[in-house]
Amino acid sequence: MGLTFGPILHSAGIDPADAHVIRHAYVREHEDSGLPGLHADSTDDEILRYTSQQSAKPRVFPAAPPRLWLIFIREGGDRARLWSVLENRGETSNDGTLRTFDLTRSEQLADLRNRLVIGWRSPRAWRINATTAADYPVMEIADAEPIPFPGFDQLVLDYVQLQAVMRDHRYASWRTALASVTGVYLITDTRDGRQYVGKAEGAESIRQRWNAYVTNGHGGNVELRNVRPTSFRFSLLRVFDPATPTREIDATESHFKLALDTRRHGLNRN
Repeated sequence: MGLTFGPILHSAGIDPADAHVIRHAYVREHEDSGLPGLHADSTDDEILRYTSQQSAKPRVFPAAPPRLWLIFIREGGDRARLWSVLENRGETSNDGTLRTFDLTRSEQLADLRNRLVIGWRSPRAWRINATTAADYPVMEIADAEPIPFPGFDQLVLDYVQLQAVMRDHRYASWRTALASVTGVYLITDTRDGRQYVGKAEGAESIRQRWNAYVTNGHGGNVELRNVRPTSFRFSLLRVFDPATPTREIDATESHFKLALDTRRHGLNRN
Protein backbone atom coordinates (compact mmCIF):
# COMPACT_ATOMS: atom_id res chain seq x y z
CA MET A 1 0.00 0.00 0.00
CA GLY A 2 1.30 3.46 -0.88
CA LEU A 3 1.53 6.50 1.34
CA THR A 4 -1.76 8.07 2.42
CA PHE A 5 -2.53 11.52 3.78
CA GLY A 6 -3.07 10.26 7.34
CA PRO A 7 0.61 9.79 8.33
CA ILE A 8 1.40 13.28 7.02
CA LEU A 9 -1.35 14.74 9.20
CA HIS A 10 -0.04 12.79 12.19
CA SER A 11 3.56 13.96 11.64
CA ALA A 12 2.34 17.56 11.59
CA GLY A 13 0.45 17.13 14.86
CA ILE A 14 -2.94 17.57 13.18
CA ASP A 15 -5.82 15.62 14.69
CA PRO A 16 -8.15 14.68 11.79
CA ALA A 17 -11.10 15.04 14.16
CA ASP A 18 -10.23 18.74 14.54
CA ALA A 19 -9.92 19.51 10.83
CA HIS A 20 -11.72 19.45 7.55
CA VAL A 21 -10.44 19.51 3.99
CA ILE A 22 -11.61 21.87 1.28
CA ARG A 23 -10.80 21.54 -2.40
CA HIS A 24 -11.18 24.74 -4.40
CA ALA A 25 -11.67 24.66 -8.14
CA TYR A 26 -11.21 27.43 -10.64
CA VAL A 27 -14.71 28.76 -11.27
CA ARG A 28 -15.99 32.10 -12.50
CA GLU A 29 -18.54 32.37 -9.73
CA HIS A 30 -19.15 30.67 -6.37
CA GLU A 31 -22.22 28.52 -6.92
CA ASP A 32 -23.69 29.07 -3.43
CA SER A 33 -23.04 32.77 -2.86
CA GLY A 34 -22.74 34.22 -6.34
CA LEU A 35 -19.41 35.77 -5.32
CA PRO A 36 -16.51 35.87 -7.80
CA GLY A 37 -14.58 32.61 -7.91
CA LEU A 38 -10.89 31.79 -8.17
CA HIS A 39 -8.66 31.69 -11.22
CA ALA A 40 -5.14 30.51 -11.92
CA ASP A 41 -3.69 33.95 -11.13
CA SER A 42 -5.52 34.44 -7.81
CA THR A 43 -3.20 35.76 -5.11
CA ASP A 44 -2.84 34.19 -1.68
CA ASP A 45 -4.86 37.06 -0.19
CA GLU A 46 -7.64 36.46 -2.69
CA ILE A 47 -7.71 32.74 -1.92
CA LEU A 48 -7.80 33.48 1.81
CA ARG A 49 -10.64 35.97 1.40
CA TYR A 50 -12.56 33.59 -0.85
CA THR A 51 -12.20 30.77 1.69
CA SER A 52 -13.31 32.97 4.60
CA GLN A 53 -16.77 33.44 3.07
CA GLN A 54 -19.05 30.41 3.27
CA SER A 55 -22.72 29.64 2.87
CA ALA A 56 -24.98 30.10 5.89
CA LYS A 57 -26.92 26.96 4.91
CA PRO A 58 -26.02 24.11 7.31
CA ARG A 59 -26.50 21.55 4.53
CA VAL A 60 -23.80 23.33 2.52
CA PHE A 61 -21.32 24.22 5.26
CA PRO A 62 -21.18 22.91 8.86
CA ALA A 63 -22.79 25.04 11.55
CA ALA A 64 -19.75 24.52 13.80
CA PRO A 65 -16.72 24.16 11.51
CA PRO A 66 -13.52 22.77 13.04
CA ARG A 67 -10.46 24.73 14.08
CA LEU A 68 -8.23 23.74 11.15
CA TRP A 69 -9.09 24.00 7.47
CA LEU A 70 -6.78 22.22 5.02
CA ILE A 71 -7.10 23.94 1.67
CA PHE A 72 -6.31 22.25 -1.64
CA ILE A 73 -6.60 23.47 -5.22
CA ARG A 74 -7.95 21.13 -7.88
CA GLU A 75 -5.44 20.34 -10.60
CA GLY A 76 -7.67 18.35 -12.93
CA GLY A 77 -8.91 14.83 -12.73
CA ASP A 78 -8.61 13.51 -9.21
CA ARG A 79 -5.54 15.52 -8.21
CA ALA A 80 -5.59 18.21 -5.51
CA ARG A 81 -2.53 20.26 -4.48
CA LEU A 82 -2.11 21.66 -0.97
CA TRP A 83 -2.35 25.44 -0.82
CA SER A 84 -2.23 26.00 2.96
CA VAL A 85 -3.54 25.08 6.39
CA LEU A 86 -5.78 27.74 7.92
CA GLU A 87 -6.73 28.26 11.55
CA ASN A 88 -10.36 29.20 12.11
CA ARG A 89 -10.61 31.86 14.83
CA GLY A 90 -14.37 32.06 14.66
CA GLU A 91 -17.24 33.58 12.77
CA THR A 92 -17.17 37.35 12.36
CA SER A 93 -20.47 37.91 10.54
CA ASN A 94 -23.59 36.08 9.34
CA ASP A 95 -26.28 37.81 7.27
CA GLY A 96 -28.38 34.68 6.88
CA THR A 97 -26.97 34.00 3.45
CA LEU A 98 -23.25 34.32 3.90
CA ARG A 99 -20.99 33.64 6.87
CA THR A 100 -17.55 35.20 7.20
CA PHE A 101 -14.78 33.65 9.29
CA ASP A 102 -11.57 35.02 10.76
CA LEU A 103 -8.96 32.78 9.16
CA THR A 104 -5.20 32.94 9.49
CA ARG A 105 -2.52 30.85 7.80
CA SER A 106 -0.99 28.20 10.04
CA GLU A 107 2.63 27.06 9.81
CA GLN A 108 1.48 23.44 9.99
CA LEU A 109 2.43 21.64 6.75
CA ALA A 110 4.04 24.89 5.57
CA ASP A 111 6.94 22.94 4.09
CA LEU A 112 4.47 21.06 1.86
CA ARG A 113 2.58 24.06 0.48
CA ASN A 114 2.25 23.75 -3.31
CA ARG A 115 4.22 20.49 -3.14
CA LEU A 116 1.83 17.89 -1.73
CA VAL A 117 -0.70 16.36 -4.13
CA ILE A 118 -3.36 13.91 -2.98
CA GLY A 119 -5.85 11.88 -4.95
CA TRP A 120 -9.40 13.19 -4.48
CA ARG A 121 -11.72 10.18 -4.32
CA SER A 122 -14.97 12.16 -4.04
CA PRO A 123 -15.20 14.04 -7.37
CA ARG A 124 -18.47 15.80 -6.54
CA ALA A 125 -17.48 16.82 -3.00
CA TRP A 126 -15.62 20.08 -2.39
CA ARG A 127 -15.46 19.64 1.40
CA ILE A 128 -14.79 16.47 3.39
CA ASN A 129 -13.85 15.59 6.94
CA ALA A 130 -10.14 15.12 7.52
CA THR A 131 -10.87 11.67 8.95
CA THR A 132 -12.04 10.72 5.46
CA ALA A 133 -9.20 12.51 3.69
CA ALA A 134 -6.68 10.66 5.88
CA ASP A 135 -7.21 7.58 3.69
CA TYR A 136 -6.70 9.47 0.43
CA PRO A 137 -3.52 8.53 -1.46
CA VAL A 138 -0.50 10.79 -1.71
CA MET A 139 0.21 11.11 -5.41
CA GLU A 140 3.17 13.48 -5.37
CA ILE A 141 5.48 15.46 -3.11
CA ALA A 142 7.33 17.80 -5.43
CA ASP A 143 10.84 19.02 -4.80
CA ALA A 144 10.86 22.29 -2.90
CA GLU A 145 12.09 25.40 -4.69
CA PRO A 146 15.26 26.78 -3.09
CA ILE A 147 14.81 30.09 -1.28
CA PRO A 148 17.42 32.70 -2.31
CA PHE A 149 19.65 34.14 0.40
CA PRO A 150 18.60 37.78 1.04
CA GLY A 151 22.04 39.04 2.05
CA PHE A 152 23.60 39.51 5.47
CA ASP A 153 22.21 43.04 5.92
CA GLN A 154 18.62 41.89 5.27
CA LEU A 155 18.65 38.86 7.56
CA VAL A 156 16.04 38.97 10.35
CA LEU A 157 14.77 35.61 11.62
CA ASP A 158 12.39 34.55 14.35
CA TYR A 159 13.14 31.28 16.15
CA VAL A 160 10.90 29.11 13.96
CA GLN A 161 12.50 30.58 10.83
CA LEU A 162 15.97 29.98 12.24
CA GLN A 163 15.09 26.32 12.85
CA ALA A 164 13.98 26.03 9.23
CA VAL A 165 17.15 27.68 7.96
CA MET A 166 19.29 25.18 9.85
CA ARG A 167 17.31 22.09 8.79
CA ASP A 168 15.36 22.64 5.57
CA HIS A 169 17.12 21.84 2.28
CA ARG A 170 15.45 24.88 0.68
CA TYR A 171 17.84 27.03 2.75
CA ALA A 172 21.06 25.29 1.71
CA SER A 173 22.49 28.51 0.23
CA TRP A 174 21.72 30.34 3.49
CA ARG A 175 23.69 27.78 5.50
CA THR A 176 26.59 28.08 3.05
CA ALA A 177 26.60 31.86 3.43
CA LEU A 178 26.39 31.76 7.23
CA ALA A 179 29.17 29.16 7.36
CA SER A 180 31.47 31.50 5.43
CA VAL A 181 31.59 34.31 8.00
CA THR A 182 32.24 35.08 11.63
CA GLY A 183 30.82 38.19 13.25
CA VAL A 184 28.64 39.93 15.80
CA TYR A 185 24.92 39.24 16.04
CA LEU A 186 21.88 40.48 17.93
CA ILE A 187 19.15 38.48 19.66
CA THR A 188 16.02 40.40 20.65
CA ASP A 189 13.46 38.99 23.07
CA THR A 190 10.33 40.25 21.32
CA ARG A 191 8.22 39.89 24.47
CA ASP A 192 9.94 42.71 26.33
CA GLY A 193 12.47 44.19 23.90
CA ARG A 194 15.57 43.15 25.83
CA GLN A 195 18.57 42.43 23.61
CA TYR A 196 21.66 40.25 23.67
CA VAL A 197 24.82 40.91 21.65
CA GLY A 198 26.86 37.83 20.83
CA LYS A 199 29.73 36.84 18.56
CA ALA A 200 31.12 34.00 16.50
CA GLU A 201 34.89 34.10 16.16
CA GLY A 202 37.92 32.01 15.32
CA ALA A 203 36.97 28.60 13.98
CA GLU A 204 33.29 29.09 14.87
CA SER A 205 31.12 30.49 12.08
CA ILE A 206 27.79 32.29 12.41
CA ARG A 207 26.13 29.09 11.18
CA GLN A 208 27.72 27.03 13.95
CA ARG A 209 26.89 29.62 16.57
CA TRP A 210 23.24 29.97 15.56
CA ASN A 211 22.83 26.23 15.19
CA ALA A 212 23.67 25.97 18.89
CA TYR A 213 20.56 28.04 19.65
CA VAL A 214 18.46 25.71 17.52
CA THR A 215 19.91 22.73 19.39
CA ASN A 216 19.33 23.88 22.99
CA GLY A 217 17.60 27.27 22.89
CA HIS A 218 20.34 29.22 24.70
CA GLY A 219 23.57 28.45 22.86
CA GLY A 220 25.40 27.96 26.13
CA ASN A 221 24.85 31.57 27.19
CA VAL A 222 24.09 31.85 30.91
CA GLU A 223 22.05 34.99 30.32
CA LEU A 224 19.62 33.20 28.02
CA ARG A 225 19.08 29.95 29.91
CA ASN A 226 15.95 31.23 31.66
CA VAL A 227 14.41 32.89 28.59
CA ARG A 228 12.07 31.03 26.22
CA PRO A 229 13.75 30.98 22.80
CA THR A 230 10.41 30.96 20.95
CA SER A 231 10.29 34.75 21.33
CA PHE A 232 13.84 35.33 20.03
CA ARG A 233 14.58 37.30 16.85
CA PHE A 234 18.03 36.96 15.27
CA SER A 235 19.90 39.48 13.11
CA LEU A 236 23.48 40.29 12.15
CA LEU A 237 25.21 43.48 13.25
CA ARG A 238 28.50 42.96 11.40
CA VAL A 239 30.13 40.05 9.58
CA PHE A 240 33.84 39.33 9.16
CA ASP A 241 36.09 37.11 7.12
CA PRO A 242 37.10 34.06 9.21
CA ALA A 243 40.72 35.26 9.04
CA THR A 244 39.84 38.43 10.97
CA PRO A 245 41.81 38.69 14.25
CA THR A 246 39.80 37.82 17.34
CA ARG A 247 40.64 41.16 18.97
CA GLU A 248 38.85 43.03 16.16
CA ILE A 249 35.67 40.97 16.60
CA ASP A 250 35.88 41.39 20.39
CA ALA A 251 36.17 45.17 20.00
CA THR A 252 33.14 45.25 17.70
CA GLU A 253 31.12 43.17 20.14
CA SER A 254 32.02 45.55 23.00
CA HIS A 255 31.06 48.54 20.86
CA PHE A 256 27.57 47.20 20.17
CA LYS A 257 27.03 46.21 23.80
CA LEU A 258 27.79 49.81 24.73
CA ALA A 259 25.82 51.36 21.86
CA LEU A 260 22.73 49.25 22.57
CA ASP A 261 23.20 49.38 26.36
CA THR A 262 22.66 45.63 26.63
CA ARG A 263 24.61 45.30 29.86
CA ARG A 264 22.33 47.55 31.93
CA HIS A 265 19.06 47.16 30.08
CA GLY A 266 19.54 43.98 28.11
CA LEU A 267 20.61 40.38 28.50
CA ASN A 268 24.41 40.71 28.51
CA ARG A 269 26.19 40.23 31.82
CA ASN A 270 29.64 41.38 30.76
